[in-house]
Amino acid sequence: MYSRTQNENGTYNTRCLHCFMTIAFEVETSKELDEREARHVCPERALAELLALEIAAESHSSPGANAS
Repeated sequence: MYSRTQNENGTYNTRCLHCFMTIAFEVETSKELDEREARHVCPERALAELLALEIAAESHSSPGANAS
């Protein structure tokens, strides 16, 4: 997920809403913004996804984990 803002000169900036890193600045077209956003690898999002996978794997591997 990204936040795009338009500058006074008509160019755009885009920022990742997961890690708040500026992905691009002074970009002229939305196509170029799309390309730069597609290339962004967000470290915070990647870590969150890995943690979620690990938690899911642990809950499936422990047969009595959900028993009350």
